Amino acid sequence: MKLYLIAMRSITYAIKAKELLNRLGLFCEIEKTPKDLASGCGYSIKVRDEPEKIKKLLKERGIGWREN
Repeated sequence: MKLYLIAMRSITYAIKAKELLNRLGLFCEIEKTPKDLASGCGYSIKVRDEPEKIKKLLKERGIGWREN
């Protein structure tokens, strides 16, 4: 099973994303973003579902992520 990282704009957005996705029954964990992947707030969400599906859900609820 593949896991995907989505870099978040802030820890607050990471927490909101985790709460939303878990409430919807989707796997989501928060972890530090590896330094070689992105700069910024330093937190990502780890998900199992396709990133585009997750980003659509986040966008619909006003939860921002980092575009690299």
